[in-house]
Amino acid sequence: MKETWRWFGPDDPIPLEHIKQAGASGIVSALHHLYRGEPWPVDEVLKRRDEILAAGFVWSVVESIPIHNSIKLRSGPYQRYIEAWKDSLVAVAKAGVPVVCYNFMPVVDWTRTDLQWRLPTTGYALRFDAIDFAAYDLFILKRKDAEVSLSEAQLEAAHVRFTSLSETRRENLEQTIIAGLPGAEASYDRETIRDLIAEYRGMKADDLCNNLCEFLKEVVPVAQELGIRLAIHPDDPPWSLFGLPRVVSTAEDVRRIFSACDTAVNGLTFCVGSFGARADNDLLGMTREFGSRIHFAHLRQVMRESDRSFHEAAHLNGSSDMVGVIRALMEEEAGRRHVGRQDDKIPMRPDHGHLLADDIGKKMNPGYSFVGRLKGLAEIRGVMQGLRNAMPELSD
Repeated sequence: MKETWRWFGPDDPIPLEHIKQAGASGIVSALHHLYRGEPWPVDEVLKRRDEILAAGFVWSVVESIPIHNSIKLRSGPYQRYIEAWKDSLVAVAKAGVPVVCYNFMPVVDWTRTDLQWRLPTTGYALRFDAIDFAAYDLFILKRKDAEVSLSEAQLEAAHVRFTSLSETRRENLEQTIIAGLPGAEASYDRETIRDLIAEYRGMKADDLCNNLCEFLKEVVPVAQELGIRLAIHPDDPPWSLFGLPRVVSTAEDVRRIFSACDTAVNGLTFCVGSFGARADNDLLGMTREFGSRIHFAHLRQVMRESDRSFHEAAHLNGSSDMVGVIRALMEEEAGRRHVGRQDDKIPMRPDHGHLLADDIGKKMNPGYSFVGRLKGLAEIRGVMQGLRNAMPELSD
């Protein structure tokens, strides 16, 4: 696999020189200063490409071109924003970037409730606590009908949790959930997120999936003509938040998306952590079933707790068989080489890392510290080399 690293541009606390020290050769980036659905100007995209090239890297993946909320609702000016997304694809193609990762999560992107959860190692992890989230939804946001999907026991636990939270912790919880984590499309205050959630009232998962499929029918032909592979990212976490539908959470979801536009261009970002947060997802089976259309891999790990809570684990030690997934991806690459596919190296990155050592206390994007990802990349690199040694047929 091609080792890549996510870089948030010139304002990223991790400079490109440090990424070079980590040994990655590809960069995953986007124009985060142009992130509200407007088309990306060609000159801005080329400027980012040239910054990356000048540092000795290639721009391997765009992550992400954001999808405007009107497209997900398929209402208002949605067609204008679809055309803008196509224009951004054209700009990306001119920069020679072969893969575009994107997601279709409504209102909130990837979501956590704690950005510095203390580990036994004395490092810190990102965490999603389902009871904290319910306490926020019920008693701080006070969303209409928030109690509908919760059991009596969950309601009671959320009430107990809420009453135990200090005012400072309540404020931090709200900021963590709705202010927008790195790479998210938008940040909100309490009133704006409540209003936006209300726009989805009555929308079912089938409705949102149909809107995604209609979007794909428009953009996939453009991507195919441009030579770009699209890679949808799974929901994170892979279940409903705020009563909103989520439609990229299971193998059946992926099958439906692939069948809507049955071409290799319409592919997947295989995120081990996102899919692995659900115990009912068979990650090895999914890797093998969807392997030919996996265009990008996020190799991160979670430890599932109880009641849909989880925390980010060390890359090789969590609830999922990371070594098995890496082997399956390398077997897919070997199969691609055998049939002469040009995309025989799947770009991957060590997604999310613990906050460790002297990164603690420094300004860091949550989940994107240097030392934690460096450790993860080294571990993954060691697994890949060990597999190549044991199975020469997996060597490039």
